Formats: sequence, C-alpha cells, structure tokens
Amino acid sequence: MSSKIFCIASFKPKPGREEALFKALQALEPNTHREDGCLQYTVTRHIDHPNAQGASYPIVFHEVWASREAFEAHCNRREIQKFFVTHVQSPDGDVQHANVCVYTDEPHDFDAPQF
Repeated sequence: MSSKIFCIASFKPKPGREEALFKALQALEPNTHREDGCLQYTVTRHIDHPNAQGASYPIVFHEVWASREAFEAHCNRREIQKFFVTHVQSPDGDVQHANVCVYTDEPHDFDAPQF
C-alpha cells in the first residue's frame, strides 16, 4: 500500500477539435514531469483493439502522484489552471466534457504503520 494518488483525467473534445486538444494536453507534460511528486503523467489517445472493446473518451491522462499534497500542488499550478479555464470552461475551448477522478490503492480499513 502507499500514499500515492492515481488520477484518470478523461476528455471528450468538441467535434473536429481532437487534434488541437491532444496537442494542448501534450504541451502540459514537460513542465509537469519536472514537478516534485510526479511519478507518471502521460496523455493517451483511445485506439480500437479487438481485445478491448470498452467505451472511453478519446483522450485520457494517466497520472500517478507521490502524495495527495503533490497532486494538489499540481492542480494549483497556473499552467494547469489556465488549461482548464481556456480549454474546458470557456465556450470557445476544445473540450465538450471532462471527467477527472482520483484513486488510492489503500483499502478503507488499512492499518498503516505509525512512524
């Protein structure tokens, strides 16, 4: 078990805006990889595969953070906030819908050691 935070950020682009959105998300990767506590931060695109027939948004970020604090610091960076204002919240943005969720690998009743 760990104190890691796992984030899945899914994006449904507006029609015809998938490539622009993917590029905007890719542009966030270099600075994010430099953040303390960033263990993984990768934007991916959905592809068709016969062994994986599930439904998904076309673009998904897979993130792993060392701690809740590291994830929260990331969310509060100006670059990240600007992305959401410009691409998600703005009527002129590229995103039709975004779904950002965080997860833990600790069970509800985990008896973590006290140091």
